[in-house]
Amino acid sequence: MLTINDIKKAKENVSKVAYATPLTLAPVLSKLYDAQIYLKKENLQVTGSFKLRGAFNKIANISDEEKAKGVVAASAGNHAQGLAYSAKYFNVNATIFMPEATPLTKVSGVKYYGANVILEGANYDEAYKAALKYAKQNDQTFVHPFADDAVIAGQGTIALEVLEELSEPDMIIVPIGGGGLITGIATVMKSLSPKTKVIGVVSSGANAMKESYEAKTPIDSISVKTIADGIAVRDTTPRMLDYVLDLVDEVIEVEDKEIANAILFLLERQKLVVEGAGAVGLAAIMHNKINVKNKKVVIPLSGGNIDVTMLSLIIEKGLVKSNRKMNLIVTLIDKPGSLMKLTDIFNECDANIVQIDYDRNSVKLDFGEAHVTIALETKGIEHQELIEEKLHSHGYKFKHL
Repeated sequence: MLTINDIKKAKENVSKVAYATPLTLAPVLSKLYDAQIYLKKENLQVTGSFKLRGAFNKIANISDEEKAKGVVAASAGNHAQGLAYSAKYFNVNATIFMPEATPLTKVSGVKYYGANVILEGANYDEAYKAALKYAKQNDQTFVHPFADDAVIAGQGTIALEVLEELSEPDMIIVPIGGGGLITGIATVMKSLSPKTKVIGVVSSGANAMKESYEAKTPIDSISVKTIADGIAVRDTTPRMLDYVLDLVDEVIEVEDKEIANAILFLLERQKLVVEGAGAVGLAAIMHNKINVKNKKVVIPLSGGNIDVTMLSLIIEKGLVKSNRKMNLIVTLIDKPGSLMKLTDIFNECDANIVQIDYDRNSVKLDFGEAHVTIALETKGIEHQELIEEKLHSHGYKFKHL
């Protein structure tokens, strides 16, 4: 089993390249939830994610003979960049298998550090199988993204840094995908700060670890679908489940809309760009999944490598979730002046139109009708209710998109 000494040794390795990332009190969050909430900003780490820590420690621990042969991994993003960076530091050849649909920016990021990239498979699991086969055929070391004690020990160095600045937090809220990050952190906490409650958070679209934790036996998902791609793990590794069952106090889940809301909050109020996986801890607090009142709480923001197009979509979802944007499709009579009368209602309600589309040709329409698809900037739930009341009072048929 992994020990606290393994993680302390890993810190000696990891400190050669990884930043001791800031741990800062979030005053706005703390006031909102009547707690002391600290953010551990791994989104500011080298390569933009905590994954550098585990990958570097793994390569540091393999033999010179293994280094000479090279290393192999499968990843759709953060582990790939962490391993590529680490391999470059040790002058080791690295081959990374990535799914064929991986965004170009992520592929370019891995190539930037000098790794060989092979695009194979429709998803991570297919790329993973191809990487294992390649490593075996070429007698190279496969570096697993989470089910490896040297990798886990590297991730656990985050908790050592936390405890150097903050004694005995009441709880630490950690993202869970495969379980490597939370295992490393929990190992430290249970050894050096046993009063600290370790809570894991999964996405509801990739909740295999939560179901397995509750059933106390490995349960795999049929598929995964979540904006938190950093924790989008389909299958539960039995060994990792054993660690989680032994070390973690609770596992909860959050939905994609809740994650989007947390990302948007961090962007607007904390001025931090955080990917979906990194925002699940805050999402759990914001949506009342965890009671943090009067508690000293740490949230590791595990990474900031978010695709720009995905960020745009997440902002959109976050605005809708927080009632600051309203998307409607309104049916009206297709005659001169009808659209003006509709927009007058929005003007009366002080709602700003940000997008509008007029459709008179849909087969779903009766003769003489038109659909107006409209996006409005709104000021909260009460404002949206006012708009709905006005539309109803003027006899408009509408629905939310």
